[in-house]
Amino acid sequence: MTDTTTLARTGTALQPGEGPLPGEHYLPTRADEVHWGWLPHRGTPAVLAVPDGATLTVDTLSHEGLLADQGRDPARYLAQFGVEEVLADAVEVAASPLVNGAQDGPHVVTGPVHVEGARRGDVLRVDVLRLDRRVPYGFVSNRHGYGALAGEFPEDLDSAATRHVDAIVRDGTVSHYAWVEERDGRDVGLIDAGGGRTVQFGLDPFLGLMGVAAPVDEPLPSVPPGPYGGNIDVKHTGVGSTLYLPVGVDGALFFAGDPHFAQGNGEVALTALEASLRATLRLGVVRAADRRAVLGAAGGPVVETATHWLPTGLHEDLDEAMRHAVRNAVAFLHGRFGVPRAVALAYLSAAGDFEVSQVVDAVKGVHCRIPKRDWAAWA
Repeated sequence: MTDTTTLARTGTALQPGEGPLPGEHYLPTRADEVHWGWLPHRGTPAVLAVPDGATLTVDTLSHEGLLADQGRDPARYLAQFGVEEVLADAVEVAASPLVNGAQDGPHVVTGPVHVEGARRGDVLRVDVLRLDRRVPYGFVSNRHGYGALAGEFPEDLDSAATRHVDAIVRDGTVSHYAWVEERDGRDVGLIDAGGGRTVQFGLDPFLGLMGVAAPVDEPLPSVPPGPYGGNIDVKHTGVGSTLYLPVGVDGALFFAGDPHFAQGNGEVALTALEASLRATLRLGVVRAADRRAVLGAAGGPVVETATHWLPTGLHEDLDEAMRHAVRNAVAFLHGRFGVPRAVALAYLSAAGDFEVSQVVDAVKGVHCRIPKRDWAAWA
């Protein structure tokens, strides 16, 4: 039988300030600046100010291994899996007096960043330029009462595949340790399946949480996404993508967190492969006057990749989230290209792919993938 504590752990941890920092500005995750489980609002002081169009390298920090049901001691928790090099900012946040209880979201939220010249009514354009793994490991967790099968899973709180090494986790949580190895010329994630077997899957990193401050006076919980972005968990926001966020307050007050190495649409267990990333982003402002030419009349977050546009729909009810996504996709095509709304709906029925982003964040998400090639002649 293969012992998970002796399996290869490749790679060196990217500690705060070490290694490549390609952005013009650098933002580490500091315990005295982050928001644990809550999102910044319009009254939150910015921790950094950058010009319109600046590039920013930010060290995002996964919450897995830091949480109370994992002992709130990442060095001790990770030692079970043979991990010796733990991120210093993970240790700092977990040991800090920051409160993170049952009523708080789990996410370590870094920011906010004031973007000079951004005004309410504008759109913040976030170009994802680079995503570097800070560690060669992460976790996929299922916490009792959450996930697509809440009340059915966890079926086995002893989790035979993992509990032979994972002795610290408690309170009805099953956390599957995953590690990164190179196999057949590519990096993959692996999970212990018991009996000396492993489950393998591809990696496609992205930040699950990027957003701008909502025009409210109190912090919002970090779990549900909203028109300001936040925890949208759209897996297509990887390197080369752009996320468009409606600006609700002057300066935008951008924030980021919830880094993932991989996620399937739906994120059904509760978490993706949660693991810390160093993200390099470009933050640019689309003026209100130019918004229609970019986003049409779509509201809420919109994602753009090299091949697709992805309007989103968000709602507590999945059926209503789907309706919101359809409305936003129609509004995108009608507003940007002037195609009649009835024709836009017919086109989407023939060629638009509606995918469930996630069903586990209280507010559920659906995104529509619109192929750019179909609209090349309309540009």
